[in-house]
Amino acid sequence: MRRDAIREAADSDIILTASYTPEGARINDDLLGLNGPLRVFYDLDTPITLNGLRTGPLEYLRRDQIPEFDLYLSFTGGATLRQLEGRYGARLARPLYGCVDPDNYHRVERHDAFTCTLSYLGTYAADRQPKLDELFVEPARRRRDLQFLLAGSMYPFGWTWPDNVRRFEHVAPSEHPSLYSSSGATLNITREAMAASGYCPSGRFFEAAACGTPILTDWWPGLDSFFDLDQELAVVRTADDVLTRLAAPDHLGAAADRARCRTLAEHTGDHRASELLAHCEAARQRKRSAVEVPA
Repeated sequence: MRRDAIREAADSDIILTASYTPEGARINDDLLGLNGPLRVFYDLDTPITLNGLRTGPLEYLRRDQIPEFDLYLSFTGGATLRQLEGRYGARLARPLYGCVDPDNYHRVERHDAFTCTLSYLGTYAADRQPKLDELFVEPARRRRDLQFLLAGSMYPFGWTWPDNVRRFEHVAPSEHPSLYSSSGATLNITREAMAASGYCPSGRFFEAAACGTPILTDWWPGLDSFFDLDQELAVVRTADDVLTRLAAPDHLGAAADRARCRTLAEHTGDHRASELLAHCEAARQRKRSAVEVPA
């Protein structure tokens, strides 16, 4: 099977591998040995990858492989791209951010099971927990008359949540539009390493926006590259900020409408596909120029 896969890859125009691929470093070795196709790596958590490479190889990538790829695509932009090229020797590093398919994510009827004032969709992460406590749990403690919903797994067993917090261990992606459409607002919290790097919009940003759901979010550098922080999003840093925003639903609704228009105009899968092709063409031109021999 491995031989068949390599043979088929050799006949391809583009080969793309990605972070978190099991045995990815071995697969990279196979594919980097092929000179014909454009060789692309797509990193969905670049700051976490680079932090991991400081202590040794990862299952899906070694540091010496980075300069061998013709194109390094990153879910994180900004200074991370300069670091990839300057410190790690990437030939060409370009951002390919998350996106949304508006055919799947749009406003739907409210569902009683998901109806709440504020929702949060995310698995447990120790570095996110202090912000979750401040921006979600504390507002729930203060306003027992409001309903809060947390959907996500891996939270430590035995934790006590306020009585007005409804918990779901898992909500299937097909039900996400229903969850968003049933939320007065939804909260976004970014992993610490990603927030420190900035330019790291979660795909759930765009999914919630496409559903017309108001978004409360922590701040990170570059956030204003994707949404207007005064007109389309609500940046929150404290429990007081959250409760103040929730007390102005009309303002949140107007912001959500503008965020939805921005998302459909700039952050759909069609837009990202065009960006992917443009990045691949730039990498192909660079590769062609590198191998041309002057007459």
